[in-house]
Parts: sequence; structure tokens; C-alpha cells
Amino acid sequence: MDANHYIVLDKPLSIKHAEELEKRIYFISANINHFKLITDDTSIKGVEVSLLPGTDPLEIKTKLTTVIDNEIALQKVLPPRVIWKSDEHETTYQEDLFDKLLEKEMVFEMGEGQICFGDKLIFLMDTLDQFIKEMTITHFGATEYRYPTLISTKALEKCGYFKSFPHFLMFVTRLHNDIDTYREFLDDYKTNNGIGSYLLSSCQNVDYCLPPTMCYHTYHQFQNTQHGETQNRVITSKGKSFRYESKYYRTLERLWDFSIREIVFMGSKDFVLDSRHKFMEASFALFQKLGLEGHCEVASDPFFCSEDTAAKIFNQRMQELKYELRLKVADERTIAAASFNFHDHFFGEQFNIRRGESDWMSTGCVGFGIERLAYAFISQHGLDEQTWTSILSNGYKEAVLAD
Repeated sequence: MDANHYIVLDKPLSIKHAEELEKRIYFISANINHFKLITDDTSIKGVEVSLLPGTDPLEIKTKLTTVIDNEIALQKVLPPRVIWKSDEHETTYQEDLFDKLLEKEMVFEMGEGQICFGDKLIFLMDTLDQFIKEMTITHFGATEYRYPTLISTKALEKCGYFKSFPHFLMFVTRLHNDIDTYREFLDDYKTNNGIGSYLLSSCQNVDYCLPPTMCYHTYHQFQNTQHGETQNRVITSKGKSFRYESKYYRTLERLWDFSIREIVFMGSKDFVLDSRHKFMEASFALFQKLGLEGHCEVASDPFFCSEDTAAKIFNQRMQELKYELRLKVADERTIAAASFNFHDHFFGEQFNIRRGESDWMSTGCVGFGIERLAYAFISQHGLDEQTWTSILSNGYKEAVLAD
């Protein structure tokens, strides 16, 4: 049976850091089953944690303190600057929405963060994705590609992902090619009566990973290429992405594997920034037509386990390198459904993608979480398919037919 412990912080932490701390606690140790921040009006005094039997609470406190001191307390908390807000509606949000989806057999739970979707939600997700795809191709001249699921470990390393997001990583491996290895594995399998961590000693391949997002495939695709100084590109793709988010899983809002529609802008810095701005404006117009309530704000990525985490977050927010579209799923709660990012020449330099003889290619990307878009849609509009049809017809006109 789990044991509850109260970990009192040696130095109270500002209540402004609550969100950043909550993002990290489950990643501190797999032995934390539940947690609750102990707060007053201005500060976080400690954390109440539910720990697996045999867990040393002093060890958990040491890990927690390290994360707070290195990654959170140093952060300069900036109120998120809102750059767009939708029209407000009188919306009655669906209570126990996920339970209703299960009851109507619109979704099925297949495991931790693993959801099977029925035909009705497939239709909704495909339609929303088609709107974005048509808008991207029709108005931005994008070329579409379909990438493989796996991404090479070397490509992911060039993206800097290992240094910034080790908590999301998922490696793909296989048994080493050798008949003795296969025999040893079969013997171990019989002895242990099932699969266990023992098999890792027979796996000598870590050449591929599950991709955390789709745009990394695009940079990998164009590595070691040279383009004209006036040549700009827009590329779009859709595929499965994977981020292991431990116990943060919640209904359709945060899945282990999910679908992303990605748009990548490649070219001059001015082209990328202008394209990102125009794409945000087009996206806001589309979601207004779909009657979705939300806002877009300056944001940052979930950097973790690095001594320069605070600096990375501050730099990203100050330069407004990332904007996040947040859609309402309850009266007082939103989820991030899309992000609009500018990378300057980072990926151009990392993947040796050039403009002309001497300049690196600048890049930016836009990513839409398709399951989250659908979840926000049904949270605000309900489960009646006739209502969906009426609303989606307005979205089609905005995405495809607008000048």
C-alpha cells in the first residue's frame, strides 16, 4: 500500500512557479504515485507525495530539491503575453466527457495513454486535419510528404533533443543478429515465463527512436543540401508522434502517441517570420469560424534535467520564439492545441542546410495536435453529429474557399 509523506521545502518557492514544478514532479521518480503542492497565498511550502512501499522519502526530497534549485527557482516568471483571443461564447462544457465517449463506444482505452478511436471521432479528426492541410497547400503553396514512423537516433541528436528533453525519449531496439542471441533469448524467455528487462542484454541496437514531433523528419530529409538565396519552401506532413509523459496522462488531452499535422517554413529569416505570422492569422480565422473559444500566448518548451533550463525558458519567452494556441475544454481550463515556432538558423546549421554559398537556412514550424483539436471541439460543441456538420461546413469555407 502506498505511503503518504509531507516533504517540507527548506526554502519556500514562489507560488508563481507552481505550474513549472507540477510539470516535473512525476519525472523526478517513478516511485511517486500522486502529489499535491502545499501552498499558501504567496508560496509553495512543500509537497505531499504518495510513494510506493520501500521508497526513501529523504531520497525523493533530495531529487526534488535538486530540480527546484537547478531548474525552477532560477526562472524569471513572466506573465504570458496574449497575442490573440477569440470571441467569447456562452458554452456549456461537457461534464464527464471522456466517460460519455467510452459509454457511446466512440473511444476505447487500450493502455496508458493509448486510445482507440471509433468512426465518429475518426471523421472529426480527419476533417479538422483536412482543413489545415487544404489551407496550407492552397494559401501557402506547401508540398506534402509522408514520413516513416521511426527517426534515426543521429538525426534526433542533431536536433538537440537529448540535451533538452531526455524525459520524453523512446528508443527502438531489436535482438542482435546472431543465432546464439536468439537461442539465449528463447531460453531466458522460457526460464522467466515471459518478457522482462533481461532481454535488453541481447539488444545491441539503438539506431532509431520514436519521433517526438514530425518536423525533425523534414530537417533530416533536407540535410546537406544547398538552395538558392531566394528559394523558400513550405512543407507539410502528418504522422504519429510519441512522448512518454508518465502519470501526466489524462483522457484525450495528453496521449503517449498522438497525431500531429506539421508545417515547416524554410528560407530567409524574413520569409519564415512572415509566413509564421500569416499562418497564425489564418489559423485564428479558421478556429473563429469553427466557433472554438481560446487564445494564443507566448510560451516555452518543457525543457528538463539541464543546468541551463531556466536560461533556455527565459530566452525563448523573451524572444517570443514560441506561441501556443490554447483552446478551452472547461470554464477555467485550456489545453495547448497548436504551437507556432521560430528556430532562426539552428536546424539549418545542425543539418547543413544552406541558402546560397554562405548562409544557413532559417526555419520555423507550426504543429497541430489533431486529437487535442478534436477534444476541444467536442468539449465546446458537444457530441451531436448534426451540430458538428453545421459547424464544420463553416470551417470548410474558411480553409478552402477564402481568397
